[in-house]
Amino acid sequence: MRDFDYLEPDSVDEASRMLGDLGDDCRAIAGGTALMLGMRQRMLAPTHLVSLARLQALRGIDFDERNGLRIGALTRHADVANSPLVRTHYPVLASMASRMANPQVRNQGTIGGNLCYADPSTDPPGCLMALDAQVVLGSSRGERVLSIEEFLVDYYVTALEPDEMVVEIRVPPLAQGTAGIYSRFLRTAAEHRPLASVAFIARRDGALCREARLAVGASTPIPTRLRRAEAFLEGRTVTADTAAEVADIVAADIVPVSDTRGSADFRRDMVRVVARRTVAELFGLEHIEEALQ
Repeated sequence: MRDFDYLEPDSVDEASRMLGDLGDDCRAIAGGTALMLGMRQRMLAPTHLVSLARLQALRGIDFDERNGLRIGALTRHADVANSPLVRTHYPVLASMASRMANPQVRNQGTIGGNLCYADPSTDPPGCLMALDAQVVLGSSRGERVLSIEEFLVDYYVTALEPDEMVVEIRVPPLAQGTAGIYSRFLRTAAEHRPLASVAFIARRDGALCREARLAVGASTPIPTRLRRAEAFLEGRTVTADTAAEVADIVAADIVPVSDTRGSADFRRDMVRVVARRTVAELFGLEHIEEALQ
């Protein structure tokens, strides 16, 4: 790892000016779990690190019935998993965060830093996408609000401008009768990064699906909303056959990546399996005997 200067701004405005002035020679650091690994591997060699640790505006978890959930960008994954507010109002989000990566990452890494890294094989983006979450970006020029879909541009690429940082994540309130499941497929129990993930949020009336939001991650360059599958489910009584049909739609509509961890065909097949099981589980159609890690 090469030498660097460590800067500690006291406000979003000051941090933004540092990031803008230093440009490509600097990086913002929050939890540092991904950044420090990249620097140790010489994939990155910034001359300056701008620490966000002193920015209290980027901390905290709040909820109200009208506006929903606010998660400060510096909130750790473990804090999301253990928050009574998240566990009560968004149990699917708490469940996802409790399984994110490994204990070291959960207790050091931040949700804002995770989104900025835009790793296609990580967990929060797909789950937040299915929850219709928004990302608030801050700089000395003010704030702008983007949906997760707008924020994640491409493989490891976000819509962040050089002088911007993620300030908070907003999740709208869930309608009565809404439930969700976040499922992951790992090739081995020792892996921390899923090969495929499915986030499914549905407003139910018994076996009738009133509204559906479904996102696939890990197997695609960026998490993907499956709108044709959502439209297929809405207004339909969900049976085991329905779960299989919607899984086929999901598998057909994704563009899976192919790499050393799995071919595109294998990823498509696993997404089909995970999607079917996830829809079936949410509607209580079958007992999932194999835990989706």
